[in-house]
Amino acid sequence: MDITFTEEQEMLRKSAGDFLTAECPKTKARELEEDEKGYSPELWQKMAGLGWMGLAIPEEYEGMGMTFQDLTVLLEAMGNNVLPGPFSCTVVGGAFAIIEAGTAEQKKDLLPRIANGEAILTTALLEPGSTCYDASGVNLKATAQGDNFVLSGTKVFVEMANVADYMICAARTKEGSSDEDGISLFIVDAKAPGISCEVIPTIAFDKLCEVRFENVAVPKKNMLGEMDKGWPIMQSIMQKGAIAKSAESVGGMQASVDMTVAYCKDRVQYDRPIGAFQALQHIMADMWIITQTSKYLVYQAAWMESEGLPCAMEVAMAKAYVNENYKWVTERAVSLHGGIGTSREHDTGLYYRRAKAADTAFGDTDFQRELVAKKIGLIS
Repeated sequence: MDITFTEEQEMLRKSAGDFLTAECPKTKARELEEDEKGYSPELWQKMAGLGWMGLAIPEEYEGMGMTFQDLTVLLEAMGNNVLPGPFSCTVVGGAFAIIEAGTAEQKKDLLPRIANGEAILTTALLEPGSTCYDASGVNLKATAQGDNFVLSGTKVFVEMANVADYMICAARTKEGSSDEDGISLFIVDAKAPGISCEVIPTIAFDKLCEVRFENVAVPKKNMLGEMDKGWPIMQSIMQKGAIAKSAESVGGMQASVDMTVAYCKDRVQYDRPIGAFQALQHIMADMWIITQTSKYLVYQAAWMESEGLPCAMEVAMAKAYVNENYKWVTERAVSLHGGIGTSREHDTGLYYRRAKAADTAFGDTDFQRELVAKKIGLIS
């Protein structure tokens, strides 16, 4: 296993950090939190011009043909700069699903548009009443009618659905012998008649939406993968999404540590910097240790995913560990900054809110712990 950065990855990390620092400072991130779209179309096109949307898309579809591990480097840089927008849901949730399961026609149509920044995608899985990312919660119905399937039901916490062009929607096409059997995936035009979307207020001011489907007609050719066998594709999306969210979180952890160390070196109390007090030194040392451990777990999972190795347990381990420790690190950052750290204007709050939101994305800690318990033979 090799999780050290290559020269190319180090160049990507630095160039992405420099670009985001210049183009999306924290003041811009706050503005976008309040913006109804939740992202900047101008910045989106600049990112597309850098090839970011097509980073891991094959060259034959106008991408750069790089690896998932390369993409993880970019996602960490985005988390370090708290970049808002639909990048992860488009590239990780959308492009990879089409690469893995799309027809030749679907790939030819959508992948170049994703790579060029012309199409925004998202994934619609969770529903009201469902408690976690498993197949038992998929109840939205898809009924065959002529050349179409008709979708009826509601999805919740659909990331950036308010600006999406397409949604990869999980629907139940039959009642199978198990929860996983009978689930199909559809590439749905997000502006199709019968779809309504409402943004759900969240602590992170991210654009998670409730999407209602009322007799929405979707052409049969828009099915992604085989009928009734879509759950393995969704599991792959969720696994990559968990790594992606963990990578963003690691970037946020590093930024929180860096801010806190810099502040504690400058803030003077009792005639010396507060970083000179041993108790605070130990807290910051723990923040550093936890961040480096998180990086190792995340890049181990990303490397295994890139190599096509089974890594469900490693992904669950990384997500569970990062979930809890991103919250812990940002809580310590706010605390060590004192009163200013609790203000809406200070940068520590941006990361604290992101940590709270990241916890539940692609499975909270309890969900991930159960996956690990299954892998070590405690649950059948």
